This record gives sequence, structure tokens and C-alpha cells, in this order.
Amino acid sequence: MSRSGQAQAVLSWILSLPAPVLRLLSGGAATYREGRTLDPRLQFLAAGARRGRPMSAMTPEEARRASAAAFRATAEAPPAGVRVEALTVPGGAGDRPARLYRPARGSPEVPVLVFAHMGGGVIGDLDTVDGFCGRLAEALGGPVLSVDYRLAPEHRSPAGYEDVLAAFRWARDTGVGLGAAPGRAAIGGDSMGGLFAAAVAQEMHRTGEPGPELQLLIYPCVDLASETPSMTTFADAFPLDRATMEWFVGHYLPPGEDPADPRLSPGRTADLSGLAPAIIATAGFDPLVDQGEAYARRLVAAGVPVDYRRYDSLVHGFTAFAGVIPEARRACAEIAALAAARLSQTLQKD
Repeated sequence: MSRSGQAQAVLSWILSLPAPVLRLLSGGAATYREGRTLDPRLQFLAAGARRGRPMSAMTPEEARRASAAAFRATAEAPPAGVRVEALTVPGGAGDRPARLYRPARGSPEVPVLVFAHMGGGVIGDLDTVDGFCGRLAEALGGPVLSVDYRLAPEHRSPAGYEDVLAAFRWARDTGVGLGAAPGRAAIGGDSMGGLFAAAVAQEMHRTGEPGPELQLLIYPCVDLASETPSMTTFADAFPLDRATMEWFVGHYLPPGEDPADPRLSPGRTADLSGLAPAIIATAGFDPLVDQGEAYARRLVAAGVPVDYRRYDSLVHGFTAFAGVIPEARRACAEIAALAAARLSQTLQKD
């Protein structure tokens, strides 16, 4: 067993302790806000994280190393039947590394899903969403393309967005070569990746290009220019708190950039009609929960089909906790099933 596998095994054993014991080890009573109760395993992890150095006090390089190590101990591996292939794809300024996930029983009628990882545009990589992308490929019965977009502050906005946009266009037009339906693609992402996915869907609609068949937005950040009540209610949440959000934005935005730009705040776009069907999932203990919920409501009001789920006991970034948090694993499975059902409905209409 690898060192990361051993760490996950030990952590899984600790987190299997009874909920009252975990809460006692976390400092006492259950964490309860807005009528929601935090999963006791996440409460235990949050208590441990607060004893360490906050990300907002780190350099980007330190934060990348720390987050990568943490996720190795909490993330799940791709399903055994999913083949994983490393490749490069066009980005906004040259080729970018990517990872293709192909299920054992795939259908050439299913469009490729292009996925962008979380990380505030500053941290994260292909490993961050490795297990979840594999789960999506298995559920969809088609390929998933995970894109390693450029990160800030080395490459500030709009570099990451432009990489995801270029990868989407390439994947859509190269579908057959990826084992997918030609000329079609879906787009998805979590957190900052969800922002990129929503912005790509809007850009395709604005330009009149073939847009995504589906937009999969998981605890998305869709508005960098507004303040919502959940940003105050969950300002000290784990693993994303207000200080970390401000740290991300400070590194990601170049001086003078307008945070209301649709590439940064797709949730502020006035007319959302005609966009692709959406699946939006949020976490109950997340400063961004209001943003995702508000965007879901606005899409519905604009006539866009939406499946919305809020996972009340979970935190921001829960796709990376599925290896040790059963409720996160169940949420990921439900999201993957929703995506498969929505894509199936789309294909049946054609």
C-alpha cells in the first residue's frame, strides 16, 4: 500500500468512530447553523485544520503542496473499470495537460464531458478531481476530459477560463476521436471550475456556436462582485472561509479587472434564456451556497431545465472527500446519476 493509501486507511478508521466521539474530539457539541447539522466526520476534520496554518497565510506554492497532500488522504480513486489516459489539449495560449476517462462500456452516442477542477484559480490539478471524473465517466457511459488549466498568480484571469474554453471547443469538434458523439460536448466543473463552466456555456450562447448539452455546476462560484448572506454565516467554514476566498481573488484577478465581467461573474448576466440544461449542486456549510442556489433559481425563471440539490451536511469541496466521508460519496453518486439522466433525456429528444 502506498503512503497516501496508508494515510487514507488510518483516517478512514478514525472517521469510523461513533459520531458522539468524533464531536467530543472536535470540541463538543454538533456544529449547527441555518437549520443544518455538519457531518461529524467533517466537523472532526475542520477542528484539526483550524489547529494548522491557514491557506490565506501561505504562498500559492505552499498552498498547492498542502492541498494536494490533504486531498490524497481524502479523495476516492476512479472506478476500476474506467480507463485513464494522459493527453494534451489546446488551451488559450498553447497546449495544456489533460486526462481522459473512458468507461469500460461506453457509448459513442454520448457527448464528451469537459470538466474543470476547483481551487479558486490558484490551486488544484488533475489529481484533485481524479476520482470524481472517473465516477462521472462510469455513470455517463461516455468520456470525461479533465483539463489542467493555467493557475494564478503566474497566469491571472482570464487565462484559466480561456484554457477551459479552448478545451471545450476542441473536445466538441474532436468527439469521435475521444470515443464520443461528434460535434457535441457537455461542460462541468466544481467551485472555480463551475464558474468557468457557466461562463463557457454563456459564451457559446452569445457567439451562436454549438453549446454544451449540459452544464454541471458543483458548489459553483458564479459572482465575484456580490456579497451574499452565506458569506457571513459561513465566513469561518472549512475548508473554504472568507479569508481564503479573498486570498484566491487577490491572486486570480489582475489589477483593474472588473469583477462583474461575465467571465468572472456569469451569475450577473441579465438574460439566461436559451442556455443548456443545468445540474447545480451546493453544500450546506459553504460561503458560496447562496450563489449556487440563486443561479439555479434564475435559470429556472429563464426557462432553463435545472436539477438542483443542496447537501446540507457537507462542505465546499466535497467531491475531494468522497474517499473518507460516506455522505460525500453518496452525493457524488447522486450527482453523477443526475448528469447521466439529463444527458439521456437530451439524446432521446434528438
